Amino acid sequence: MHSPYTFPDAFTPAECDRIIEIAAETELAEAGLVGAVTDHNIRRARIAWLDDCEGTGWVMDRIIAIVARANREMFDFDIREFGESPQVARYGASDGGHFDWHSDIGDGRIAARRKLTLVVQLSDPDGYQGGVLELMPDTQPRQASRGRGQATLFPSFVLHRVTPVTGGERFSLTTWAHGPAFR
Repeated sequence: MHSPYTFPDAFTPAECDRIIEIAAETELAEAGLVGAVTDHNIRRARIAWLDDCEGTGWVMDRIIAIVARANREMFDFDIREFGESPQVARYGASDGGHFDWHSDIGDGRIAARRKLTLVVQLSDPDGYQGGVLELMPDTQPRQASRGRGQATLFPSFVLHRVTPVTGGERFSLTTWAHGPAFR
């Protein structure tokens, strides 16, 4: 079984604020699903891709170090690259922000090679209600830590969701580590 890996203090509160500010400087786009499909019954969020934002190299450097440590200590997957930009997502109560049960491996040249998913809690947990990241690595759902700046890593094939945000807004940072197909 591949339990989620929690990396406490992946980012400081000030760094979380800076990542949110950087994303907010761009026009947040409507979040879709793999294959450029949009379905608000499954996902409702606004996103920014950090590769499109200046001055974010330090974020990717930190992500690479966190993923390397988690993979070494827990997963031992054949990871060879980060083929997609980190994504900042805003889930707001005003527009019913949520993401229903799904896995991150999908059709497509890049999504099919996702091995590990990393999600960083950017928002202060007191700033929103709902919006819980739940993971289903086996038959029992588990809640990811809501600690600000904490990273949760899990195999991209694990079912997970973000419950509807019922008050305020939740920001998260997500990226994926890629490698050859599982065997």
